[in-house]
Amino acid sequence: MNAAAVPPGAPPDSHGVAAAAERRWAFVVGIIIVLLVAMMIFTGLQWAAMPPSRVETIDPRNLHVTGEFVESNLGTSVAPDGRVIARLVAQQYSFEPQCIVVPAETPVTFRGTSTDAVHGFIVGTTNANVMLVPGFVATFTTTFRKTGEHLMPCHEYCGTGHEAMWARVQVIALDEFLTRTRRGERVSCVSR
Repeated sequence: MNAAAVPPGAPPDSHGVAAAAERRWAFVVGIIIVLLVAMMIFTGLQWAAMPPSRVETIDPRNLHVTGEFVESNLGTSVAPDGRVIARLVAQQYSFEPQCIVVPAETPVTFRGTSTDAVHGFIVGTTNANVMLVPGFVATFTTTFRKTGEHLMPCHEYCGTGHEAMWARVQVIALDEFLTRTRRGERVSCVSR
């Protein structure tokens, strides 16, 4: 029925009103779908060009033999530019080193990897939480506000010995840490 043919005072054509509302909502839904597809394409292309994490790779078969993760390079050290770096390796069912010493009130960059399976660690009462994937180097930086000792369990199931996979993070005062690192060696929980 034509809107001009409706006599004055008569109820509006409900079929025409419903059809107009459906067209508006179909248009709105169409716009939303187009925006979602555009966002998926953009993020897919962006992440293909610049992956968001775990972009540094390493060969897990020989990381103990050469490179950054040889046993003598594990633990905490001060880089020539003054950054504090803690390196660790996870393997079934232990972390190497078993205890990491870090200074309080100082940014600490953790660099870690795995030799065999996906592992993870979380440093209790902090926001330090990362997954260690074989073939990739995980890196994050955090600051410990108070001195003390934190447990660092593996939080990713890695096999039948998973429940025993723990390490410790010992947070000491910055001046004590600097005194212990002046010798140029890695700091451990047993060195004094």
